[in-house]
This record gives sequence, structure tokens and C-alpha cells, in this order.
Amino acid sequence: MKKISLTLLLICCSFLAFSQLTPSFQFGLKGGLNLSKFSTTNTFSSDNQAGYYAGLWARIGAAGIHLQPELYLSGKNATLENASGQENKVKFTSLDIPVLVGTKFGAAGIGLRVNTGPVVSFVLNEDQNFSQAAAAAFNGNFKDQTFAWQFGAGVDVGKFGVDLRYEAGISKINAAGYSSTRLNLFTFGVALKLF
Repeated sequence: MKKISLTLLLICCSFLAFSQLTPSFQFGLKGGLNLSKFSTTNTFSSDNQAGYYAGLWARIGAAGIHLQPELYLSGKNATLENASGQENKVKFTSLDIPVLVGTKFGAAGIGLRVNTGPVVSFVLNEDQNFSQAAAAAFNGNFKDQTFAWQFGAGVDVGKFGVDLRYEAGISKINAAGYSSTRLNLFTFGVALKLF
């Protein structure tokens, strides 16, 4: 009986290890909320304001590590207050492209993910529409765009996933008239795996 139990345990462990080594590809939809906060150099202060994001994600993995590129539209809001107490509401939309590297722990359709990586944002305003921003992204034209770094964790249950991330602004916003400002975000999203 002990030999049978030990054999079954070894088979299960081998299956779990093999499933982490085989290449996989997943693709799906994603959407959620963000909390934006502008960080400036002693000129403005900003409280967190709610926005949204929605788009696509893919996950390519093998040997327990995955690459997760994403593409989504993100609405960002903040209220800026200068030293004299004057407030100005800031609202803009961007095309965001994170490229994350991560790993996943778990089995039987339930897993915990951790990931990190850079994100580039193309601000969509009156001077640049969605197709122009997408063309700039795919042609490698990153002039006057913002860069940030994301850190996050997520849980997958079957075809559904939940993500919580923090995005730290690296470069200053050169569009939308706030050239001395960095943008930091918290994001909460839900994902649906299509295949």
C-alpha cells in the first residue's frame, strides 16, 4: 500500500513539474479600475482619483516563467492643487503597453501569479488619436511618451483572473501640458481567458 501511495505521489509531482515546463500560450480580455496620483516637484499636490482601463492580454510561458504583453486604453483622472490652493481637474486617455515577466504557483486551475515589467503610455489627446498612438507604438517611436514600471500579483481561477498592481512613473508626462509631472497608479482588474 505504501509503494502504491508513493508511486501515485511521484506521478502527481511529475505531472505538476512537467506542466510547468511545457510551453503555453493564453489570450484574453481585461478591464478594471485605476487610482491615479500625480507626483510633482513641490509645485502641485494630487489626491488619488478613479479611472478605468480595458484591453487585451497574452501570456507566453515555459519552465515556470511567463512573458505577459498587454494593450489597453486607460482613462486617468486627478485633481491638481497648486501652492496657493487653486485646483485643476486633469483627465486624459492613454494607450498603455505593459510587457511583464512573471511566474505562477499552483495547480488544478488555481494559481497565484507575480509579475513585473516596464510600461509605455501614449497619451491620446486632441493632437494624437488612437490610430496615431498605435502606429507610434508599433513603429518604435517613443518620443514624448511616458515610461513607468509595474509590480503586481494576481490570482487565476479557471478562465478568470484578478490582478492588483502598482505602477511607478519613471518619466515625466510630456503631453497634456504637465511636463514636470510623473504619474503613479494603483490598478485593480479582472481578466477573462479566451483560450
